[in-house]
Amino acid sequence: METTAFISNLLELTHQIKKEAISFQKLPDQLLHTRPRPASWSILECIEHLNRYGYFYIPEITIKINTSQYQTPSSIFKSGYLGNYFAKSMLPKANLNKMKTFKTMNPSNSHLNRDVLTVFIQQQDSLIALLEQAKTVNLNKTKTSISISKWIKLRLGDTLKIVIFHNLRHIIQAQNIIKNQENAD
Repeated sequence: METTAFISNLLELTHQIKKEAISFQKLPDQLLHTRPRPASWSILECIEHLNRYGYFYIPEITIKINTSQYQTPSSIFKSGYLGNYFAKSMLPKANLNKMKTFKTMNPSNSHLNRDVLTVFIQQQDSLIALLEQAKTVNLNKTKTSISISKWIKLRLGDTLKIVIFHNLRHIIQAQNIIKNQENAD
């Protein structure tokens, strides 16, 4: 895919995700803490889960962009096999497929408040700035570590795609909580 179109698509998605998170700030506390089922996450837990990944990926992406030896962007971004697999697995489907999360990334039973939303919105602002910066480096040759293993390296473009698709996945999960609650009322 053309690199400028690729980044533009990711920027558009991130702006939509941020806009949705801002709309969550208007929801009553009770709805933010509502779990559709006992084993499911609330809206705040979905967002806190994303924040925990953001605490890893935003610094990782920042460092890799700032220290990249490949300061000439390529005109085409081509996903790697593993990166593309991970990104596709994050994409939301009609019925969200359940995925096991790592214990450190699981927000269940955490004492959360609205600050979780503020942090997430700030992280989206950081991600938007990083996407703008990413226009100046080669997304194919610049590599990042991933949260599950420092030894596995993915193309920067794939890492950006995975993070944003993961954000989208859980924003949709949160939206479904709202829809289910509206239908129950």
